[in-house]
Amino acid sequence: KQWKARMEFILRHLPDYRDPPDGGGRLDQLLSLSMVWANHLFLGCSYNKDLLDKVMEMADGIEVEDLPQFTTRGEFMKKHQS
Repeated sequence: KQWKARMEFILRHLPDYRDPPDGGGRLDQLLSLSMVWANHLFLGCSYNKDLLDKVMEMADGIEVEDLPQFTTRGEFMKKHQS
């Protein structure tokens, strides 16, 4: 499930991130952005707001079903304080 969504993200943006003949690392950048997006969705990782905004905009329209639900430490502590 995670790889399928990440593959869709990569394929959607591949034409814009093809490496020029002299290299340049554009493809590596796309792969990194796809990993940030997948880690955020599937593992609950947090990143810089600008980076998250960028990958979420890039992923707009990609449908992912059955995402895990995450609880932040603050939410957990608030719920269990009495």
